Amino acid sequence: MYSSLKTYLILFGGVFALSTSAIFVKIANAPSSVTAFYRLFIAAAALMPALLCIPKSRGEIKKLQTKQWVQILSAGLLLALHYVLWFESLNFTSVASSTVLVCLQPLYSLALERFIGKKKIKSSALAGCVIALCGCFIIGFGDFRIDGKNLLGDVLALVAAGVISLYFFVGENVRKDISAVTYSTLSYSFSAVLLAAYILIRKESFWGYTGQTWQAFLGLALISTIGGQFVFNLLLKNVPASAVTMSILGEPVGTCILAYLILHEVMILQQFVGILVIMLGMLVFFFPKPAKKRETLKNGLSKGKE
Repeated sequence: MYSSLKTYLILFGGVFALSTSAIFVKIANAPSSVTAFYRLFIAAAALMPALLCIPKSRGEIKKLQTKQWVQILSAGLLLALHYVLWFESLNFTSVASSTVLVCLQPLYSLALERFIGKKKIKSSALAGCVIALCGCFIIGFGDFRIDGKNLLGDVLALVAAGVISLYFFVGENVRKDISAVTYSTLSYSFSAVLLAAYILIRKESFWGYTGQTWQAFLGLALISTIGGQFVFNLLLKNVPASAVTMSILGEPVGTCILAYLILHEVMILQQFVGILVIMLGMLVFFFPKPAKKRETLKNGLSKGKE
C-alpha cells in the first residue's frame, strides 16, 4: 500500500500527464473518433509486451473467471462509450459547456460509492467536490448555456460524465484481484476494437495524416493515457474511485497552464479565478484536517462499509 505522500505525488503526477490531452488533441489534425482510437490502440500495444512478459500477468489471464472477463470488457465498453458520447456532444454544444458538464463525474462517483458501495461520504469530501465544481463552472461560464439548440449535446456530456465515473467504479472493483497491467491492457484493447468499429460505421479514414498528427497520437497514448489514465488504474487498488475522479478536476488547471506555456494562449482573469477555486476545493477534499496525521487516501476520504 502506498503512503499518503507518495499516493498524492503519483495521483497528481497522473493528473498533470492527463492535462496534456487537450494540447495533443489540438495539435492532431484528425477526426475525434480516430484520435481516440489511436490513443487507446497505441497505449494497449505499448502495454502488451509487459502483459505477455510478466509471469504474474500471464498467469492472471489464464485464471480470469467469467465474472472478471465481464467486468474488464464492461470497462472497455464504458471507456469507448465515454469517448463517443463526449465527442458527439461537441457536435451539438460548445466545448466549454461539454467540458464543464463532463466535470460533474465526481458527483456520480460519490453517489456510486454511497448507494452501491454502501460507504458513508464525509461532509468535507462533498464540500470539496462542490467547491471544485464551482471552479469548473467559473472557467466555462462565459460559454455555458442550455437551450433548445444545445440541449442534446449537454445531455450527451452529462451521460458521458456518468459513464466515465462508472468506468472508474468498475476498475476499483476489478483492481482488487487483477493487476493494473492486465486490466488496462485488456480494457484498452477492447475499447480500441469498439472505436475501430465506430470509425468504420462513420466511414472515416485510419490513414493519411501528417507526421505532426501521428506525433500527437503517440503523445496521447504514451503521456496522457499511460502516464495519466494508466496511473489512475494503478492507484485504484488502494484509492477510491471518487478520489480519482476528483483529482481529474485538476486537469483544466494543468491544461490552462500548458496552453499558456506551449500554445501561448492568453489566460484571462476568469480562468485564473476558476483555477484558484478548483485548487481550494481539492485542498478541502484531500486535506480536510491538515493538523491531524494523514491516513491513507482510502481510509481518509470515505469511511468503511456501514
